[in-house]
Amino acid sequence: MTQLSEAYATADAARGAMGHAPARVPIHRSTKTYDHSEGLSCCFRQWRAHSHCRLIHGYALAFRFVFATRELDECGWCFDFGGLKPVRAWLHEMFDHTMLVAEDDPNLSDFKRLEEKGMVTLRVLPKVGCEATAEHVFHHVARFVAEQTAGRVWLETVEVREHGGNSALYEGGTHELVLHLTGELSPK
Repeated sequence: MTQLSEAYATADAARGAMGHAPARVPIHRSTKTYDHSEGLSCCFRQWRAHSHCRLIHGYALAFRFVFATRELDECGWCFDFGGLKPVRAWLHEMFDHTMLVAEDDPNLSDFKRLEEKGMVTLRVLPKVGCEATAEHVFHHVARFVAEQTAGRVWLETVEVREHGGNSALYEGGTHELVLHLTGELSPK
């Protein structure tokens, strides 16, 4: 159950306890996908792995975003896909021909030297891997969406695909933040 679902379930339980019928709140969702042909080819190194993933390896990443709202805009849209141009540009900046390395990688200084020599475009993240990438992207895009829509729309999930067989999903706790911002959920 998502935090948003939990918030509504709690509200529904409270209404039921007060003799009111539980409210069913409709949610509109839309998705945006940047698939493998987008050209987001980057390299990773998971230095903690005991497998071949400890070696530098790369993927043409794909991203799938799920947006949600309870109120469509004046055009009848959840989120205007044309408004995602800054997200697409950021994805290219972060993941197009770049090298992702964890900030605690014991060989980080070697990667920084490679960048100084012009051999890699380095991106140092708190963690690397498909799951950590999904979380990193989620936080960036969730802030963007909340700002662009004044909290009307929230980002539910980000899926990152390494290839057809491997992906990771991240669902953040932004739902509650959006409800706080819109005044629909009182602070705990």
